[in-house]
Amino acid sequence: MNEADQHTTETLDERPTRGNRLYPRVTSFRSRRGSLTEPQQQSWDRRWAELGKEVGDDLLDVEAWFGRSAPLVLEIGSGTGTAAVAMAQAEPHVNLIAVEVYKPGIAQTLQRIERTYDTDAPVHNLRILRGDAVEVLEKMLTPASLTGVRVFFPDPWPKARHHKRRLLQAPTFALIADRLKTGGVLHVATDHAEYAEAIAETGDAEPRLARLTGPAPISLERPVTKFEDKAHKVGSAINEFVWGKIGA
Repeated sequence: MNEADQHTTETLDERPTRGNRLYPRVTSFRSRRGSLTEPQQQSWDRRWAELGKEVGDDLLDVEAWFGRSAPLVLEIGSGTGTAAVAMAQAEPHVNLIAVEVYKPGIAQTLQRIERTYDTDAPVHNLRILRGDAVEVLEKMLTPASLTGVRVFFPDPWPKARHHKRRLLQAPTFALIADRLKTGGVLHVATDHAEYAEAIAETGDAEPRLARLTGPAPISLERPVTKFEDKAHKVGSAINEFVWGKIGA
């Protein structure tokens, strides 16, 4: 969830991304530069090698990285980690991978993780990938490997000429559906009304997804972040969607 920088998961770079994509697409995260504070750099130096990886072309050995087999959840665009850390803390039986591109946001996530170590619920089940989430889905995860995917407040790219940059389009829904296990869930939240309509229409059109009406295999409870709180204060409605993967 990108409460610190108001949607850091989208890009202004229209050059094609590297490698062979399953479909033509411009990258969807906003490329931002940002230096780390000294405490952030210290946390990065202590934890990144253990908890983080750069997005790449190699298949991810999830069990080796976490040191266990457990239901796997992917959060796309984790921002400063408010939701990721809180939800990982609430579900210690789940392995959670957060994907983000903004280094200061990742550093703040590492700081949040470290702060849990002095609590009764230390977070040991959260890992971070830095880079393009679509590349993660395409290259680093296998079909039917995910129990859940979370996309909280993706950049709406409100201008019509920029809609092609939006993350949640038909090919991405199809890719997420492919990577979800049968019964797995896609949980989306947005504060942008027009994008919400487009998300609902496109998600409902994906034949392997259906609106969830029963219990979910993972928690759907998420914390309210500073960004979401600002949306509430200006009267923006929060639209939330949950789809389940339909069996063959």
